[in-house]
Amino acid sequence: MKDSGTATELDLALVHALQIRPRATWAELAPSLGVAAVTLARRWERLTEQGLAWLSAVPGPSFSRTRSTAFVLLGCRPADRERLADRIAGLGEAVTVELTAPGAADLLLDVLAPDLAALHRFVGERLARLPGVTRVECLFATSLYTEGSRWRLGSLDSAQLSELGRPVPADRDTAPPVGALDAIDRELLALLALDGRLTLADLAQRVGTSAATVRRRLGRLTRSGTVAFRCDMAPSLVGLPVAVTFRCRAPAKDVNALHRTLATLPGCRLVAAVTGTTNVLATYWLPDIGAVQQRETVMCERLPSLEIADRVIGVRTVKRMGHLLDADGCRTGTQAIQVW
Repeated sequence: MKDSGTATELDLALVHALQIRPRATWAELAPSLGVAAVTLARRWERLTEQGLAWLSAVPGPSFSRTRSTAFVLLGCRPADRERLADRIAGLGEAVTVELTAPGAADLLLDVLAPDLAALHRFVGERLARLPGVTRVECLFATSLYTEGSRWRLGSLDSAQLSELGRPVPADRDTAPPVGALDAIDRELLALLALDGRLTLADLAQRVGTSAATVRRRLGRLTRSGTVAFRCDMAPSLVGLPVAVTFRCRAPAKDVNALHRTLATLPGCRLVAAVTGTTNVLATYWLPDIGAVQQRETVMCERLPSLEIADRVIGVRTVKRMGHLLDADGCRTGTQAIQVW
């Protein structure tokens, strides 16, 4: 039975450690966390079985440079919100689906596509024509400064961070150009999108090759920025149940600088430059609804040229980066991302 209301300090430390070293062995993580490797293995098994935490492969930094990303705001009839969110969650291009508080939009989507034309077709020909959709606004990402794979829980002390942050020796192979993927690469990425902790031996067996070959391929894919690994946890368990996305305007000359300040504010999940009537999008996880105003005040104080045009409050995330979630934000299933 799922115990969705509890997370120990060790659970939080473990998730933070996996955000830094997502594929480290339990034996490698044990010294910095001060417990036995078998204890960490049991803890992770409990967290994943109950949907409280998960780790998976996601598009890496090169995706935003070589593929297309957009944030789509949909309006719909009130009675259609839940049904529409569930239907869109079944579409592979819509990697994140969030129900929002009534306002300028009813749903907020993250959409990934191989190119601008494919993204336009998906939004204009599929989303816009769904029964119940009354309004579509598409914000194309022109720069993605930070996103969920770079978010850190903040549960480890400086000594633990120092130990976990020690560089891991890399393969000497030269990473190929982004996009040079063959059938084995794609199969590995599909498996890791379901479970980013699969061992080299498990992966080798499933794709029919050797562990050494899998290791070399994963090293190439990660160094080239084709893939990253992301460890997430149900927001309520980390004390950050309120998600807010600020739609902002800033002078074009300031956009490439202000993202540094926005990304360092606590709880930052996303900072992107986008097209449309506003040109900056920033998402935060916050402890309560009152913190929305506090965050806005800090943003405006530190960035005088920034104008906040709208605040989109997330009510429930139905799908996050390919993972299906229940009303408590716990994972119930996965629809693997297949955008590489």
